[in-house]
Amino acid sequence: MNDTNAPAPRAVLADDERLMREQLRARLAEVWPELEIVAEARNGLEAVQLVAEHRPDIVFLDIRMPGLTGVEAARQIAQLPPRAGGDEDDELLPEIVFITAYDQYAVEAFEQGVADYVLKPAERERLQLTVQRIQKRLAARQGGPEAPAGPHLQELLHALSARLNPGGAPRYLDWLQATVGQAIQMIPVAEVLFFISDEKYTRVQTAQVEALIRKPIKELVDELDPRQFWQIHRSTLVAVKAIAGVTRDFRGRQIVSIKGHPEKLEVSRSYTGLFKGM
Repeated sequence: MNDTNAPAPRAVLADDERLMREQLRARLAEVWPELEIVAEARNGLEAVQLVAEHRPDIVFLDIRMPGLTGVEAARQIAQLPPRAGGDEDDELLPEIVFITAYDQYAVEAFEQGVADYVLKPAERERLQLTVQRIQKRLAARQGGPEAPAGPHLQELLHALSARLNPGGAPRYLDWLQATVGQAIQMIPVAEVLFFISDEKYTRVQTAQVEALIRKPIKELVDELDPRQFWQIHRSTLVAVKAIAGVTRDFRGRQIVSIKGHPEKLEVSRSYTGLFKGM
């Protein structure tokens, strides 16, 4: 039974094909008329931005989109920081539904119940089942706060990324979704000079912007191209192209200078071999 006092659930649709978005919107209107579509995205990057802006209850992600795939977008959405000045509901992750034209690999993964899926073109009967599952999960949230994205979801998204990239070549981050002041901003990785982390956040520094992300250095090491970013300290990654030079201070420690930026970065003993001979 629906709670008539509960606010209408809100959703973001993301698919690079306009006709597919229109078809899904029409089908959802049939099987879930109370659902409010608050925004539509044409690519994965736009999807992350719109979810950060609107904080919907559900996000429908096409599994293959330009910019970021649906799986990559989901991984970024799962790491969204709380909205400044928001209430407790801003801490909750949206329910994720993948839209796929593909086959059993996705179906088997989604049957674990961590996320859900809709096969293209969206058929009324299958979409009705998805809606029932999502409604149950949303209703369960009313009983207490939802736990943050756990390893089960992250493991599923990691496995799906591998399925989408069967050649085995590593896929590195192209964009970072970060907090700049009171706003959420997408930062191209190519513009980053260095990363410095503390216990809770990692600082992202570009020539123009200083931002914060909720991702530790140990995760960034695996997600950034090692040819482009070197770890020089357990809490520091630096863009190779941003290194202006390396000097030694009065204590003999190696210090990295950054092109166009005044900050000096210390190299810990474990990484001095990177600059052997300097």
